[in-house]
Parts: sequence; C-alpha cells; structure tokens
Amino acid sequence: MELDGLKALVTGGSSGIGAAVVRRLIKLGAEVAILDIAPQDAEPGILALHCDVTDDVSVRTAVEAAAERLGGVDIVVNNAGIGAQGTIEDNDDSDWHRVFDLNVLGVVRVSRHALPHLRRSMGASIVNMCSVVAHIGLPQRALYSATKGAVFSLTLSMAADYLIEGIRVNCVSPGTADTPWVGRLISVAPDPAAERVALELRQPHGRLVSPEEIAAAVVLLSGPLSGSTTGTNFTIDGGLTGLRI
Repeated sequence: MELDGLKALVTGGSSGIGAAVVRRLIKLGAEVAILDIAPQDAEPGILALHCDVTDDVSVRTAVEAAAERLGGVDIVVNNAGIGAQGTIEDNDDSDWHRVFDLNVLGVVRVSRHALPHLRRSMGASIVNMCSVVAHIGLPQRALYSATKGAVFSLTLSMAADYLIEGIRVNCVSPGTADTPWVGRLISVAPDPAAERVALELRQPHGRLVSPEEIAAAVVLLSGPLSGSTTGTNFTIDGGLTGLRI
C-alpha cells in the first residue's frame, strides 16, 4: 500500500473532486480527515470535520482536531474552492473579495496551520488545486482565472520556501471536469445538452475530465513515489493547454 500509515487532510472532501481524492487516498492506505463546510455530506465512515476555510479560527480548530484524531499530518490537499463566471465588468468588489478569500487565502490558512504538523513528518506534501485557466485564457472566467493564477504562483513560492524543511508543494490543473459545479452551470444553460457537448468538444480528447482522473494525479503527487517532485504543476486536461489539433 503506497500510502500506508500516512495521514491526510482534504479540504472540500465531501463531494466532487475532493471526494474522489479521499476515496483514492484511503484505497492506497492513507488515513484521511475531510475538512469541509458541509461535513454531513461526506461518505459514511470517514472522519469529517466542519471547516470554513475563510475563517482562520475555524481552520485552526479543524486542523488541530484532525491532527489529534489522526495522530499527525503528512499530506494536505487544498481542494476547497468555488467557481465564478463573467468578465471583469460582471463581478463586483464583494465577489472578488469572496472568491479570493476562499480560493487563495483558504489555501494559505489551511497550509499555515498544518505546517507545524508537516514539519514532524518524514514525507510531508501539500497539493493545491489549480486549474487550466491559470495558464490559458478562457472567456467569461476573469475572476476565477485570477484566483487560480494566484494559486499557481503561490504553489511555486511555497515550494521554494519549504523545500529545505523537506515539505514538497505541488499543484494540479484540471481542465473542465465532470463535477457538481459544472453540472449546475450546464443545467441553467438555455440548451443544457448543447452546452455539455460544447464543453466536451472544447477539450481535445472530446470529453469532460473525470474526478477520478484528477484524484489519481493528486494522490501521485502526494505520495513517496513523487519524493523528488516539488514546485510542479500537473495538468489533467485532455490536451487543452498544450495541443492544437
């Protein structure tokens, strides 16, 4: 079991990509705590704690409780986040503050409070959830793209800061994924079936990325088989970023 004995925290682990990450971590032997605003939605039998990543007290309390219950922390997966649509004209200042608070500062808060525990680990790793929109321009995604660009830059800085302490920091950048959030966007489109087809065709391999595919990349970066990998972005997008076909 590749992750046998390792302790992992996954924010936003009650649904979507986060839930897929949790399942794969457990399958490979890790003990997992979910930190989520809706812990009641987590799969039964998994330690799930309430955590609002926009509230520093909530984050500190949840991380400490998880570390105590698990007996330490080796892996942190900063998955919690929200989407946003529109150009710079479509989102007001309150939207920008809210989405940055969750998508960027949420990563900062969780990582900051986990660091004392990660420093005691022999295989410490942080994986941040980025997105292809940090690397390419897509329409109607100004605010969301800005937050994920910040996550990408933050990942590189964190990797440089903590390399000397043996803490690896990487990120993954999914393309359009088959998640509940994307499902909601499709459902409110004038023609949901056509909208789904358009999103699938936007990716060179012709379909949405599955949460399980993203989870596989996250867990690979988390574990000891990636011991020489830090400051890296792992793209799972069916070729959207790099291919022109």
